[in-house]
Amino acid sequence: MAPSVTQIIIVLLVLVLLFGGKKIPELMKGIGKGMKEFKDATKEDDNNDSTKN
Repeated sequence: MAPSVTQIIIVLLVLVLLFGGKKIPELMKGIGKGMKEFKDATKEDDNNDSTKN
């Protein structure tokens, strides 16, 4: 079930209220780095599993 536009807007407003406008880009950058590291780690793990067989 995909979130509606209204739900997305409400979540964004809550984020702005909690973190302030200046902190959000830093927060998104940190989340992006974390996701990239997670993807890299899972790729590395997949490569290790395929070489063991």
